[in-house]
Amino acid sequence: MVFVRTTPPRPVDVTAVFPELAPLARPAIRLHPRPGSPSIGESSVGGPLLWPAEEPWPHCEGTHVDSGFRESPAEVRLTRRRVARQLRDPHGPAFTPEEEAIKERNAAMLAERLDAGPPWPAECPVPMLPVAQLYLRDIPLLRPPGQADLLQVLWCPYDHNPGHKPSTALFWRSAAEVGDVLVAPPEPCEVNWWGYVPEPCLLAPEAITEYPNSLDLSPEMRLTVEDWSRWQAADVGVDSSYADYPAEFYNGNLADSPGWKVGGWPPWGRTDPNPRYCGVCDVQMVPLLTIASFEWDGGELRGWAPYEDRAAAYADSHYAGQDPAQPTKVEVGSTDNMQLYVCPTSPEHPHTDLIQ
Repeated sequence: MVFVRTTPPRPVDVTAVFPELAPLARPAIRLHPRPGSPSIGESSVGGPLLWPAEEPWPHCEGTHVDSGFRESPAEVRLTRRRVARQLRDPHGPAFTPEEEAIKERNAAMLAERLDAGPPWPAECPVPMLPVAQLYLRDIPLLRPPGQADLLQVLWCPYDHNPGHKPSTALFWRSAAEVGDVLVAPPEPCEVNWWGYVPEPCLLAPEAITEYPNSLDLSPEMRLTVEDWSRWQAADVGVDSSYADYPAEFYNGNLADSPGWKVGGWPPWGRTDPNPRYCGVCDVQMVPLLTIASFEWDGGELRGWAPYEDRAAAYADSHYAGQDPAQPTKVEVGSTDNMQLYVCPTSPEHPHTDLIQ
């Protein structure tokens, strides 16, 4: 790892105000993805995978939702590079010679597919895209099966029902057992949405402690957290503007962290807590990975921005498509999070996911 990111201390020691919450503390690792050029030997988001050459690349054979979006991953990346370059040099050419060649090649491929007629490309098996690669040495919170020390996450870049979300696939493997590596994995002809093409990012894993969202608390504990007199009695300097809704201060500043992370507590909000159960052994599943649309927002969650990103997080404006809170360029749901859950008894049991 060549860089670090450091979460500022929480504005209040929550266990000093509510000692009852101490047993509910959970470890989490914030991944802090930032744009870079990861190698197959590094943990990453959207980077190349240490994939065995003799192992078939995963394809999605499910039923896809046609959004009408018609761009290849190469076109998405081309647009991002071009926008970033033009922001640096507004008077430069609209396209470089390399970009012109990519644009023409993509247009020719699209015309060929349209001339071919049905079936619609997404009705065929679709190559999946790399989402994350996590080495145990970097993310010790992982609990891989057997001798595995590497987790690889991919998804289909098309929406699936129910929930209009990309279908995901998890692979656990031992890095030492990988011999020849697949050099040029296949890519889908088109993607359902630009936000399904992750930007290659290096990671700066950081271990933190989280507490449950108030929706995950017992009814009695939820009432306690919502009791303004408890906050006053603790004399921890919480702004009196929260007197009518202290739970919002707790949820936004003290509970679960935003952004990409492993473990921790779920970031509820779109729905009430929705426990997931293993389809094999019926054990309640636990959060594995949170795939986030944003690392923080413009409100209270901005307080979770690392020290190293504070200036960018609190800047008055940013260029379109260059939001420092969206380094991966991933966007799921309505700027939501996709949570992946695994069985705590056996991570090899089928996982499940949920948009929040």
